Amino acid sequence: MATTDRAVLTVNAGSSSLQLHLVRDGEVLRVEHSERSPDPAEVERTVADFLDAAGDHEITAVGHRLVHGGEAVRRPTVADDGVVAAVRGYADLAPLHVPPALALVEACRRLLPGVPHVLCPDTAFHAGLPESAATYPLPAEWREKYGLHRYGFHGLSYSWALGRAAELLDRPAGTLRLVLTHLGGGSSVCAVREGRSLDTSMGFTPLEGVPMSKRSGSVDPGMLLWLLSDSRLTLAELRDGLEHRSGLIGLSGGRSGDTRELVKAADPAAALALAVFAHRVAREIGAAATSLDRLDALVFTGEIGWDQPEVREAVCARLGLLGVEPPARAAVEEDGVVSAPGAAVPVLVVQPREELQLARDTLAALGGDGKKASDGDGKTGEIR
Repeated sequence: MATTDRAVLTVNAGSSSLQLHLVRDGEVLRVEHSERSPDPAEVERTVADFLDAAGDHEITAVGHRLVHGGEAVRRPTVADDGVVAAVRGYADLAPLHVPPALALVEACRRLLPGVPHVLCPDTAFHAGLPESAATYPLPAEWREKYGLHRYGFHGLSYSWALGRAAELLDRPAGTLRLVLTHLGGGSSVCAVREGRSLDTSMGFTPLEGVPMSKRSGSVDPGMLLWLLSDSRLTLAELRDGLEHRSGLIGLSGGRSGDTRELVKAADPAAALALAVFAHRVAREIGAAATSLDRLDALVFTGEIGWDQPEVREAVCARLGLLGVEPPARAAVEEDGVVSAPGAAVPVLVVQPREELQLARDTLAALGGDGKKASDGDGKTGEIR
């Protein structure tokens, strides 16, 4: 590959998507986005084709989004055989995300053996959660033996959204009290004060919290125990139902897990799905706000948060007690404030740009000159 400029390849394997980006100096040079789960048998060819099409850009590093690194990776970390093996030991905590991500790590290491590969965990942003927020009310011996605590997720998205919110509000990130919500195929809410995550709705796994496209979010654990008793459901059936047939698709009777299709459908099942989703997101926002002494802004990001104004309005309409009013502006084409001028609590919309945060965190982990957006103790600096 001829050398004309230097770039970072970012690899983002979601539960139902794959994104490859070539990033240089904060600019995306090339992108490939597939709305389907990565096929382990095809990932090496997919990445090889992407690199072939990249022309003469020199790849100097590869940044991999890692949804869950467990205790093996709590901050951006260079991948070697030992690190990858350690992460594999936590794969069952995020079975929809970690196996395809590791397949991509291995494929990229084979294709680009001469450059560093950095694992950037979504949990890093929340690594400094207060003990009161991170601790589950479970027997101490369970917590100690199995390492049960709240990890939190969507950290790359929150790091980016925090920096953009600071820019939009023209205030240093370290002075802000915010509630951020990432709404997409996976969804969560996070409270941030002085650049630190104080609480978040996802927990030990990405299944906790608000309903998602196909995942249930939090449900009564007693109900799950009841379903497992007396041969009502097997463990495999319960797992499949919670991870693949719940959330929006379950609420809508199988119609869709996509809010855009549910808004268009306008039938009772679709309306119920959207109402439950808005109710649960608003409830988590209210809960997160109790970790703050004031609320400087509410920030929406993620695919739904960015391009689904009906959902934003439905959520905000339930938050009058916090001083939040429904947005004055619906559709957006760029990051910005969508609430009315002078609103008590500004409502911001930020386009998700995990690829740019991945590139920044990758360079920072390697001692590059990119400005560090977050480090392993959960502290976050201003992004420019």
